[in-house]
Amino acid sequence: MKVLIISDSHGNIESLKKIKERHQDEVEAMIHCGDSELQVGCEALLDMLVVRGNCDFDSFPNEIIQDIGSLRFFVTHGHLYSVKSTLMKLKYRAIEAGANIVCFGHSHILGAEMVEGILFINPGSISFPRMRKEKTYVILQIDNGQANVDFYDENGELLKHMSTAFQIA
Repeated sequence: MKVLIISDSHGNIESLKKIKERHQDEVEAMIHCGDSELQVGCEALLDMLVVRGNCDFDSFPNEIIQDIGSLRFFVTHGHLYSVKSTLMKLKYRAIEAGANIVCFGHSHILGAEMVEGILFINPGSISFPRMRKEKTYVILQIDNGQANVDFYDENGELLKHMSTAFQIA
């Protein structure tokens, strides 16, 4: 299973469209973790699970809990969970939701880590990255108990690979 995860595009429709077109035939789902600054129904967001960020003013949901394949995803922007200072609130909500994977943004800082059996992924930003110059997004691939998180720049060049054993509880 492969999932495209993107966040904090802040109105950057062209990069969003290019990334989506590049991967749409290889992924089972596409997730936008908020701050698209676009309207519901915008062509660039079609076929994507989209949540509302602190810079969004349309009626996207604050969070989505969605089963994709045999995994439960919890998607939120992160501003309502203080993700710039801790993942604790986000972890508690993920446990409450029964999530295996948490996708969030807000900090514009890419990262992925396992916390108590839950995989947390922040794809960074394709418009205004922090802590690095490259504008980033993620392709998550899960096969045979292995989670592979690949961070790409906006041109599709692999920047970083993370692999971890992944057990479905």
